[in-house]
Amino acid sequence: MVGAADFVGRDIISIKDFTREEIDYILKIAREIEPLARSGSDILKGRIMATLFFEPSTRTRLSFETAMYKLGGSVIGFSEPETSSVKKGESLADTVRVVEKYADVIVLRHPSEGAARFAAEYASVPVINAGSGAEEHPTQALLDLYTILKEKGRINGLSIALMGDLRYGRTVHSLAYALSLYDVRLFLVSPDLLRMRREVLEDIKSRIEIFEHTSIEEILPEIDVLYVTRIQKERFPDLAEYAKVRGSYRIDLNILSKAKSDLIILHPLPRVDEIAVEVDSTPFARYFHQVENGLITRMALLALILGAIKE
Repeated sequence: MVGAADFVGRDIISIKDFTREEIDYILKIAREIEPLARSGSDILKGRIMATLFFEPSTRTRLSFETAMYKLGGSVIGFSEPETSSVKKGESLADTVRVVEKYADVIVLRHPSEGAARFAAEYASVPVINAGSGAEEHPTQALLDLYTILKEKGRINGLSIALMGDLRYGRTVHSLAYALSLYDVRLFLVSPDLLRMRREVLEDIKSRIEIFEHTSIEEILPEIDVLYVTRIQKERFPDLAEYAKVRGSYRIDLNILSKAKSDLIILHPLPRVDEIAVEVDSTPFARYFHQVENGLITRMALLALILGAIKE
């Protein structure tokens, strides 16, 4: 049986490192800790979190920092490597071995795939992967699941579509792995150039039903959750390839006329032009709710990892 003790001192590197029971437990703790997102707490008083962000971030970095402050802890770190010793040529391994002397947990975002697991091998304190290249973003997947559970009341039995950049989008990789632990129908919508990575498909196809499409219109009447991602220009090795798929999809009120009345639309943000602003004021839009749920979920993870949750 899963309990709080199973998470103390644990790295959060890949969603694949967790069982369905462990994920359900995290979501349960998130629900219980949600009131503290408003009232605050001191359960992590005296504990320090280091944020090492080698890539730009708004929501992930600020939500982790806010989560730590809400729980009574403190934050150190950098959001631009140019302001750190990395600028002088310091290796990631050395940076981690230095920072662990100051902090109880390290939150790392890095442009290289495998960077978080590499850092965890050198760190004696827990490492949380806040996004590693185009690979994974496990805490985003957890907040996405929490949002679906809160908005729909369940995860099992839903039809869920992931749309946009499924090749380079680390959020959809982690979410696909997580959803494969549940009883869902998964629709993957993308241009051929941006189809879901083969290794992800091979990992999940034996566990859930998967349907690949290039158009959202033909499946929209069937789905309960639409997860939209932007096409990430910065991940393309060849900008000519990016030009071929730029603006492939746009969700607006006209398209949504074909959707279920209780469809919810999620997006990890930032968005560019893939969701029209006119959608924001409709009952479909839940992407700004995700932001708050990110704070709550990360509060739960920090409290668990640092041993503040008691059975």
